[in-house]
Amino acid sequence: MKKDIDFSPVTGVELVITRSENEGNAQWDVYLINKNLIELTTVMITSKGYGEINGEEKETSVLRHMIEQVEQQSFERIEPIQPELFKLNNEYWVSYFILDQVFDKKFVFVPDSIQKENLQYIPELDLMGVRHA
Repeated sequence: MKKDIDFSPVTGVELVITRSENEGNAQWDVYLINKNLIELTTVMITSKGYGEINGEEKETSVLRHMIEQVEQQSFERIEPIQPELFKLNNEYWVSYFILDQVFDKKFVFVPDSIQKENLQYIPELDLMGVRHA
């Protein structure tokens, strides 16, 4: 049962939404960064957007991703994201194992948090982006 599972606090794992230029067009992507000195295994990620745009409730489809392994101090691209979704809450639920221990964390990029003014250099990716730890 869920109450019997020990969910230890997540450390060393971050999500970033990055901006890159591709032939003059901005490309936005979501990445998972593992800063730990050990790999993550069986990484499961669900993503969805929800909120209100122009007074109308909006909700995106739930997307599910599975990454077998994220090496120590490395990163993996999760998905592209469209700028139109930046006006919504963008929620990423991340679950993974380190050895036999399960870890679980919800990352939420709140509406309008992904803006040029909030971009910072993400050295792990050599890109500009918004970091969520």
